[in-house]
Amino acid sequence: MNWIDRRLEHQARITQIPRASKRFARLDPEINLIAFIDVLLVVLIFLMVSTTFTRYNELAITLPIASGADTPSKPQSITVTVSRDGRYALNGKVTDPSQLAASLTKLTGPSSPTNTLQDAPQVTIDADARAPHQAVMRALEAARDANMPNVVFSSQGKK
Repeated sequence: MNWIDRRLEHQARITQIPRASKRFARLDPEINLIAFIDVLLVVLIFLMVSTTFTRYNELAITLPIASGADTPSKPQSITVTVSRDGRYALNGKVTDPSQLAASLTKLTGPSSPTNTLQDAPQVTIDADARAPHQAVMRALEAARDANMPNVVFSSQGKK
C-alpha cells in the first residue's frame, strides 16, 4: 500500500465515525438581551427612587410686609448706564470711568451729614446683561464715593 491508499482509507474511517450526540453538541454562546434590559431597568428605577433632588442655591424666606405711606415728593434720580463693553453714561452723557464719582458728586451738590436716606438722590444703575461684573462694581463704588446710599438696579420683566 502506498501512502495515497493509506490516506484514503483513513478518511473513509473518519467519515464512518458517528457524530457526537446532539446532547453534547457545542452551541455558540448567546447573550440574553431581554434579561439584560430587565436588570438595567431595575437599576434605573432604583436610582430614580433613591436619589433626592435638593436645591442648594435657594433659601426659604418669608418677606416682611410693610405698611407705610408713599413719600410726598419723589427724590432726585440719577441714571448711570453701563454698556456691554464697560463704558459709562451719566444721565445719557458718556463719562470717563475715572471721573464717574466726581461727576456724581457735581450732580448732587455738596452733601451734608444730616441728609437721610429719604433725602438722598436715587442712583439708578442700568447695566447691560452682558456688562462685565467689574464695570457694575465700579458704578456702585462711584455712588458710594459720592455719598449716595440710595442705589437701585433696573431690570426687565419676563417676556
